[in-house]
Amino acid sequence: MVFKSILTALCTVVMISLPFGLRAENRASDLATGLLHDLSVAEDAAAAQRLEAQLLAEWSKSGSPAMDLLLKRGHDALEVEKIDAALEHFRALTDHAPMFAEGWHGLALAYFQAERFGVAMEALERTLALNPNQFAAMRGVGAIQEQVGNPALAYDAYARVLELRPHDPDVMKALARLEQEVKGVKL
Repeated sequence: MVFKSILTALCTVVMISLPFGLRAENRASDLATGLLHDLSVAEDAAAAQRLEAQLLAEWSKSGSPAMDLLLKRGHDALEVEKIDAALEHFRALTDHAPMFAEGWHGLALAYFQAERFGVAMEALERTLALNPNQFAAMRGVGAIQEQVGNPALAYDAYARVLELRPHDPDVMKALARLEQEVKGVKL
């Protein structure tokens, strides 16, 4: 009888708290969606840069202080070119939070810096499966495809980046560089 009462109380608490968690997640998702839209129609590079920073900050929230710390430590290690340390942090992050897209993106960045393009591409695919609008991951796909000699795939990835983030001068240069090779010469 006591067990049944405890179980009932636990189920009640879960059922009551579940909508609050979903509402918080939906607010975060709504904020990211709004920022992504604003970024896609930004008037100039300065506005785009501000919106991008806000969007990346929103995407970097895992919901767990421990996972956020692993993400920060991984990025900090990349900044000082400690690739092995970055890989350790990002592997731990993706092991403990496999549904957190930014963990996979960080892992892809570390693998890319280590020139391990195959596993970097796998991590980018996981990132994009979790967050199809992660333009930095898409840009990474373009860079790897260009690096390994697939200009058409690189072009497509870069074109998708510009749909989401139209004020990216590096991507514009990459598209211009690849356009003739991919589309040929206009007559």
